Amino acid sequence: MLDDLKFALRQLRKSPGFTLTAVLTLALGIGANTSIFSLLDQALLRALPVREPQQLVLLENTGKAWNGRTSNNGGDEGAYFSYPMYKDLRDQNRVFDGLIAMLQTEAGVVWHERSDLVEAELVSGNYFDVLGVKPAAGRLLVQADDVSKNGNPVVVLSFDYWKNHLGEDSRVIGQTIAVNGHPFQILGVASPGFDSAIWGSPADIFVPMTMKPIVTPNWDDLDNHRSRWLNILGRLKSGETREQAQVAIAPLWHSLRAAELLSMGSTSKRFVDGFVTNSHLLVNDGSRGFSYSRDSLRTPLLVVMGMVVLVVLMAAVNVASLVLVRSASRLREFSMRYSLGAPRGRVIRQLLIEGLLLGVLGGVVGLILVPIATRILVSRMTSGAGQPPFSTSVDDRVLAFNFAVALGVSLLFALAPALQLWKPDLVGQMKQQSAASTGGSLTFRRITVGLQIGLSLLLLVCSGLFVRTLKNLHNVDVGFATDHLITFGVNPNLSGYPANALLPLHKNIREQLAGIPGVVSVAATDDPELADNGEGSNISIQGYTAREDEDTHVEVPIVTPGYFATLKVPMLAGREFNETDDAAHPKVVVINEALAKRFFGTPQQALGRMLGSGGGNGVKYDLQIVGVARNYIHRGMKDQVKETMYSPFAQDTPLSGTSYYLRTYQSPEMAIGEVRRTLARIDTKLVADNLATMDEKIEENISDDRMIGLLAVSFGALATLLAGIGLYGVLAYATAQRTREIGVRMALGADRAGIVKLVLRDVLKLAGISIAVTIPLALLATRLLKSQLFNVSNADPMVFLLAMSLIAVVAVVAASLPARRAANIEPMKALRSE
Repeated sequence: MLDDLKFALRQLRKSPGFTLTAVLTLALGIGANTSIFSLLDQALLRALPVREPQQLVLLENTGKAWNGRTSNNGGDEGAYFSYPMYKDLRDQNRVFDGLIAMLQTEAGVVWHERSDLVEAELVSGNYFDVLGVKPAAGRLLVQADDVSKNGNPVVVLSFDYWKNHLGEDSRVIGQTIAVNGHPFQILGVASPGFDSAIWGSPADIFVPMTMKPIVTPNWDDLDNHRSRWLNILGRLKSGETREQAQVAIAPLWHSLRAAELLSMGSTSKRFVDGFVTNSHLLVNDGSRGFSYSRDSLRTPLLVVMGMVVLVVLMAAVNVASLVLVRSASRLREFSMRYSLGAPRGRVIRQLLIEGLLLGVLGGVVGLILVPIATRILVSRMTSGAGQPPFSTSVDDRVLAFNFAVALGVSLLFALAPALQLWKPDLVGQMKQQSAASTGGSLTFRRITVGLQIGLSLLLLVCSGLFVRTLKNLHNVDVGFATDHLITFGVNPNLSGYPANALLPLHKNIREQLAGIPGVVSVAATDDPELADNGEGSNISIQGYTAREDEDTHVEVPIVTPGYFATLKVPMLAGREFNETDDAAHPKVVVINEALAKRFFGTPQQALGRMLGSGGGNGVKYDLQIVGVARNYIHRGMKDQVKETMYSPFAQDTPLSGTSYYLRTYQSPEMAIGEVRRTLARIDTKLVADNLATMDEKIEENISDDRMIGLLAVSFGALATLLAGIGLYGVLAYATAQRTREIGVRMALGADRAGIVKLVLRDVLKLAGISIAVTIPLALLATRLLKSQLFNVSNADPMVFLLAMSLIAVVAVVAASLPARRAANIEPMKALRSE
């Protein structure tokens, strides 16, 4: 085998052009596959770096009935629980070795007069013990650290935060760090590699759950059964399965839900069925932890992985075609070896080793490209979205996948010449007769090129659909003017401001920002636009009797005076809020057009009507409608308009983060620096979070669609190029084999135009058959993409027509040079060619 390897190296060295082409073709396909797999592995496959992650489970409840507050950072709402429910499950179950609770939020940290906005994870005291995480320095949280509310201000640092911000200094253990203006003692540092049990949201610090009132100022809810906001992971007892645990926990779950029902204020049979009878506690796989973003990433990553598999398949087919042509020129060599007694296995092994060597070289070059490609992908996927959840380094899993693909591809294209030489025609091949030696080779190459045309057409159709989707998203009328609009977030709570100081502070911020040169108007809200989130609640309408369990849930953002004017959202009736809508005056609200039409018929008929927050018999109708605003898209570019009720800032001041909007008459980029300087003048502890233009926010909102579109177009172009090269190679090879035939035709009177038509007819026939076979398959395959498309059908005729036209153009261009050569053949030379 060592001799075969040395011989293979000599053969490849003798054909540098062939070797370079094959290696680069494979490197592109293998490298692209490995890059996408690296992201897919991290998001969907990789287990948490903790002790025996296969024993971890994620709790999720079913049943849509709910009466209360839900704070959802992402993922399914059923994965969120109240803190009292968590404690009841933790203390009363006999199924799990332990249950942990967690919530991620932001916190302001000050260390040696340096202020940072960090990711803080509120965790139960048994968090590290149940996960089996060890300290890198000091000690980690224990249950005794999480007993009484605000009773134990301690913090554990993540290893990366300790390394990047505190220089891995072990002397910080036991020292004090300020969290939201309060002193916390540093207990220790978590082990390297572990940054959270919530994938995609690495934490900088870990704080006991009972310190929530300080970490999330003005939002306690530690004793509120009707507020669900945390996630629960558990560890199964040894020998227990998830199915057994789910059955065993069911009686406890139903008894706890029945107890909570007493505080819900609704006892209709439908609500009871949804809240208790038909509600189940699911025990799901928790080995990969919980994630706010995994569900949104799953489909895009799988779609891109499917496309890149087609690309590497095309690369393999293309290299198989090249290898087959090369082996055809070596038929006499292999026939001589057979004649001298070489066993079939030895010859086949030689071919497989040569193929494996090409594949390994392609894998090595592809591996060099992986970090670069992955870095580009991550920057596209997480543009403007904060710290990326992906690592761009190559680890053992990525390395193993890379060379597994290289090995598989090698075997795929190495089989082509091996099959050709399985039963060789020794006499014909020793005489080097083209008719005997190339017929099967040409047929195989036609099949491979037909396959490449089909795969490239499929990728072109997919890329066309995604390009149409991206274009449609850019053309969406969101309902408000996005140009000359700046937005950013401010959370004074993280700077230590008490609740009674928030309203004067926000008023001062608005006034100071309004004084910036070029700023036309300033407004703020607690529910930012196009941020894929929302704040909601049930409402009641005076004089309207809702059907039993009718959904009256609406968006309830809090906005300042001038908000609609700043966004350029017209009022359809009435007025927007002004400075007199404060605590000293009756409560007022503005609703949107959708809410007005649903309950009142027209915007004008909604004016003066009274609303109430919540439901049930005790609701207080104390909210008067003073205006109706035109509909606009709130959560995301693909979202529909939601029924919305707006409250005035001075009557319902936000208790957490606030998003500001500045309308300018000059370029918004010119005002961004001045915004930071203005906030610093007000208070150096105030931080402008995610400061950007609204157009940049839109690009961030459609980043996944942009990434898919970019990759689809890139893969489609690469696939079409490979198909064109393969088609050219087949035609050039076939034309060379028909030199004598063409000479005879021309000697008998055929003109040059007729010879060109002969070659073009051949290529168009091959392309036509491939297209006809691929179209129905493409119609079936694109049905899987429906969830990623926007305002475009998966069977869009224009996309299919353009893709087929492009394939036809590529086929004609690939055929033009061989056709020209064929037309210029001299009949006498052609007749002497054999």
